[in-house]
Amino acid sequence: MLGLMASAVLGGSVAVGGYKLLEPARTAEPQAVATDPNVRYTSALRSSTYAVPEGLNFVAAASAVTPAVVHVMTEYAPKMSQNDAIRMDPFLRQFFGDDADGFRGQSGPQQGSGSGVVIAANGYIVTNNHVIDKADKIEVVLDDKRKYSATLVGTDPNTDLALLKVDADNLPYVRYGNSDNVKVGEWVLAVGNPFNLNSTVTAGIISAKGRNINILRDREGMGIESFLQTDAVVNPGNSGGALVNLNGDLIGINSAIASRSGSFEGYSFAVPSSIVSKVVDDLLKYKVVQRALLGVNIREVDATLASEKKLKNLDGVYVVGMGKTSAAADAGLKEGDVITEINGVKVNTASQLQEQVARFRPGDKIKVSYLRDGDTRTATATLRNATGTTDIVREETGAAVEYEGAKFAPLSRQEANKLDLDGGAKISGVRGSNFRETGIADGFIITRIDKNKVTKPQDVKRYLEAAKGNQGALVEGVYPDGRKAYYPIGQVD
Repeated sequence: MLGLMASAVLGGSVAVGGYKLLEPARTAEPQAVATDPNVRYTSALRSSTYAVPEGLNFVAAASAVTPAVVHVMTEYAPKMSQNDAIRMDPFLRQFFGDDADGFRGQSGPQQGSGSGVVIAANGYIVTNNHVIDKADKIEVVLDDKRKYSATLVGTDPNTDLALLKVDADNLPYVRYGNSDNVKVGEWVLAVGNPFNLNSTVTAGIISAKGRNINILRDREGMGIESFLQTDAVVNPGNSGGALVNLNGDLIGINSAIASRSGSFEGYSFAVPSSIVSKVVDDLLKYKVVQRALLGVNIREVDATLASEKKLKNLDGVYVVGMGKTSAAADAGLKEGDVITEINGVKVNTASQLQEQVARFRPGDKIKVSYLRDGDTRTATATLRNATGTTDIVREETGAAVEYEGAKFAPLSRQEANKLDLDGGAKISGVRGSNFRETGIADGFIITRIDKNKVTKPQDVKRYLEAAKGNQGALVEGVYPDGRKAYYPIGQVD
């Protein structure tokens, strides 16, 4: 499996975006070996005819969905070693010398792949964030072999989703289904491109709902995990593909598998369509996802907690604490309350509570049912954003500015995502500016000036103006190919 996959193996769960090699299948039965050493024939002794149970047929759903599931191909620039960066950095060379030992990065670009689902005829495609994370180039290949370059509309690492756009019309697409209506035991199909095997369809059932597998736990407490669990076979390359019901409606985006080997071992996990549709809507309208928060710290109720707190049953989630100005506090909730429902939907786990709240935006109102001293109560909470207000969060990159003859421009979302930056200012026109003697080249992205973080072009002018009359400033940043660099700048002439 390529090192390109953005997801990590956490608690036996592994994301299934990229792949490198198809390992030989293990079997106890004698097998005839095909020409490709990575492929095995299966026994042909068993009869291939059987009676399909009435009402159970996957053909219609498979034929409807397969044309709308695409192969997502990504390309990444070779990684550069720290010593390579030192050798190329004019500021650090004065400390390490021009002949600093090191090794070259990989000589050619790396490649990865996954799947995606066309959700609109005009070319919008949803996939996993880990499939395209930090990619320099994204292409999609349709089931009919048409190939398009894709642009990145936006990402949401907290749900591991991303939205792409290709310049095309009249594409086949998949309709959203209602993941809330999916039942445990219901038949589903997974459609994707495992191991470069295009347009692969597998079948299984919903094994569980609201599953938390801790694969997004590094998202600073903001990761949302309420996966649909299924036993439909999903393997590396399936990430970003469709999970559909027998009507061919999209009920989830396949994202991860429970595995110790890296390949399918029984269960896979998909982001439910209720979350997918909300994230996509936010990215289209605001370019960033609107995360609404109730503002509570919770603990799932188990027998130990119920005994400790003298709770009468094991339903709901226990409120351990909350912010003084949180939505929950303003609604009248207190530490020790047990939240049982959100808008009439029962919540018994942290992931179920997260999923219900994640459907809304800051400023939206929800009804929270809870238990206090054995009594059932209901409150209306006005959800807030991460800064504690009800404002809609909008993307703020700032306009380009000119300073000392050079131009400083904001980063595109794709540039920021590729380099894992949350802001910066890209310089151009260096040769005709007062920065021409500094060693900075066009395309350099300034991320910090002295101890000040640069998030937008206006910051460059503000911090360099403040540095005038001092000993100068140290400008830190990165080039589009990933090279970090530092430039000491004296007083700009």
